[in-house]
Amino acid sequence: MANTKYKRVSRKNYRQSRPKPIWWRIIKWAFLVVFLILLSGVGLFAYYAKDAPNISRSQLESGGSSSLYTADGKFLLSLGSEKRIYVKDSQDLQLLKDAVVSVEDKRFYKDKLGIDPIRIAGSMLTNAKSNSISAGGSTITQQLVKLTVFSTDASQRTLRRKAQEAWLAMRVQREYTHDEILEFYINRVYMNYGNYGIGTAANYYYGKKIGQLDLAQTALLAGIPNRPTAYNPYVYPKYAKYRRDLVLKAMLDNNKITQKQYEQATKESIKKGLKAHNQRKQSNLRKIDDPYIKEAITEVKAKGFDPYRDNLKITINIDQKAQTKLYQLANNGLVPFTNDQMQIGATVVDPSNGHVVAILGGRHLPASVQLGLDRAVQTSRSTGSSIKPVLDYAPAIEYLNWSTAKILDDSKYIYPGTNVQLYDWDNKYDGAMTMRHALEQSRNVPAVKTLAEVGVSRAAKFAANMGINVPKDSGLSVAIGAQASSLQMAGAFSAFASMGIYHKPQFVSKIETPDGLTRNYDSAGIRVMSKSTAYMITDMLKGVIKHGSGTNAQIKGLYHAGKTGSVKYSEQDLARYPGYAATPKDSWFVGYTQRYSIGVWTGYDNLRDGTISGIGQQSAQLFYKNMMSYLMQDKENTDWQKPNSVIRARIARNSNPPEVSPAGDWQLFVRGHAPVGIIDDSSSYDEDDEETNINRSNSTSTTQNWHESDQHINGATTQSNTNQHNSNRQAKDYHLQEPDESHAHSSSDSKTNDDNSNKPKQDNDDAADNSSPTNESKNQHKNQH
Repeated sequence: MANTKYKRVSRKNYRQSRPKPIWWRIIKWAFLVVFLILLSGVGLFAYYAKDAPNISRSQLESGGSSSLYTADGKFLLSLGSEKRIYVKDSQDLQLLKDAVVSVEDKRFYKDKLGIDPIRIAGSMLTNAKSNSISAGGSTITQQLVKLTVFSTDASQRTLRRKAQEAWLAMRVQREYTHDEILEFYINRVYMNYGNYGIGTAANYYYGKKIGQLDLAQTALLAGIPNRPTAYNPYVYPKYAKYRRDLVLKAMLDNNKITQKQYEQATKESIKKGLKAHNQRKQSNLRKIDDPYIKEAITEVKAKGFDPYRDNLKITINIDQKAQTKLYQLANNGLVPFTNDQMQIGATVVDPSNGHVVAILGGRHLPASVQLGLDRAVQTSRSTGSSIKPVLDYAPAIEYLNWSTAKILDDSKYIYPGTNVQLYDWDNKYDGAMTMRHALEQSRNVPAVKTLAEVGVSRAAKFAANMGINVPKDSGLSVAIGAQASSLQMAGAFSAFASMGIYHKPQFVSKIETPDGLTRNYDSAGIRVMSKSTAYMITDMLKGVIKHGSGTNAQIKGLYHAGKTGSVKYSEQDLARYPGYAATPKDSWFVGYTQRYSIGVWTGYDNLRDGTISGIGQQSAQLFYKNMMSYLMQDKENTDWQKPNSVIRARIARNSNPPEVSPAGDWQLFVRGHAPVGIIDDSSSYDEDDEETNINRSNSTSTTQNWHESDQHINGATTQSNTNQHNSNRQAKDYHLQEPDESHAHSSSDSKTNDDNSNKPKQDNDDAADNSSPTNESKNQHKNQH
């Protein structure tokens, strides 16, 4: 007996002492790991959920529109331009509720939590496969929470936000009935064209109440919130029908409609009952601000938000008074234009921070159009010679340490490797001249030769840092005309205004989301050139306005600088409209003070609309003059202070190497790169004295009808003084200062339409370009229709 008992104990001890099978240990550890993961998940969920924002009935009932505010905190307008029609839960809403539930969340009425574990599990598997958090398992309740409290910014698709979203959905599910939640959702979704809520959309699209819509129409509206733009029945009827039929199939599968109803509804035309699409007439404020609003919306979207769904508070950089003035100058006859078809695009930027103060998308814009063509940001037009400071002369100072007294050769020039000759506006060459004179009088050959010495690739990098995109394989003709917008040009010139610091132009400074997140977008800017380069360019561009090609932009007593630019018609254009030969296709002026940088383009949308003639040839300069005068009327008029890195001295005219002369012209040198014997003589510098000297040297110059053109016809430029007397008389009628004849050596820089933008044979940042032409020039200056 004792032996038997002993044996039983021994076997028991043996069994206990035996190692457990490997599968047992795996299961044990697996359960332990799962338990720890669950415990950690609960802890993490609680940690995130504790910071979830509050959500109230008033928030759930409110619309989803984002609001725009000015920099001083004043409400400007709401992006929801249609008054919302809030629909209460009733029997008339039942068909729509069936459609929404069927396509969005068919288990909605069975859901007691506010979240759907089955859908969440499915989305987790999808996300695990894609290694992202892109797929959602959201219930209607979660979608309502997301639309009410959170943004659609992709960067916010985080575990933290998902946890808070789920926690708030559970709270909402506890506090409100399913029908109340569905009512909130139906009245909040975005439905295109500034409409929020399906009740509002029923009136907008069909002119009816929801209960008056048939099955197909109801299904169409129920499908739009998923992708409002893609399922727009006016713009994309095929996609809208596809989405409508998906909703109908979901209703059929969910036993909300019969097979016969489904078949009849899918056969119905998507256009049945749709109202004619006439957009609402804008308010006067909306009409004035429309181009600014368009660019602000584009910028908000680029930052990852949806301004039509996210219920954002967006602070924009608009100066409403400046925006209104810009509009008035273009539309109220305050600045003369050739005719009503002549168009304009203009941008005002604050150089100190890059804020876009005001923007003009065109003249005589239709009152019924919202977010229409914005000519201020179109980059399909050549800048003409207004690009020269950015692409040619600033890089020469920055990289080659050229002085303003650098002698350049304005002589016969043929693009390397071709028989294409480059001309200046007057069909002649002026020989040796300083860089200062070449820029002020906008001579073409010196500009092209300067770019050749700098190298297109290196110059393109320099321009890119200032927001101007020039292909590195461009030919040398880009020296006298690149593709850019008034926004980009105003931004680039603002770097000169701020002594070399560039701020990318921006419309939005701050975005606040309903969950309390705030993003500020102002930056300190980046230095893109030395102070010496910025100051020397500004000093030369002052001369453009005083006695160069920009005399129509003169503002008495104001410290400002700027550059003109014009483009001639191509050979193909003139074959269709030979009468345009003596007029510019595009006319520019870009100018700045320390407070503002303004870019102005004028021209026509289509060839058939006309050509810039008469007083219209000065419109860009006169527009700048009026706008800058308005902006600076109550601002401090401050001159730029010469940095210690720059030497100023009187230099004998066209001396090479530079020689000091008491009777010479004031010139600037980069300190450390001036010839021996030249020292800073700024103590005796006087701007009026400098102007007198230059006026004396230009006393034989004559005023040209229009200052610059960047294309020649058959290798030769044409020039006409037609309408000159009339233009001058009109300018005086507008109380604009006409330049003294001794000041008026206006120049016009032209490039042949056959120069065809030479392709560089080498792409070395430190080497000059030896280039040959291609057909690029023709492509760059094609008309925009």
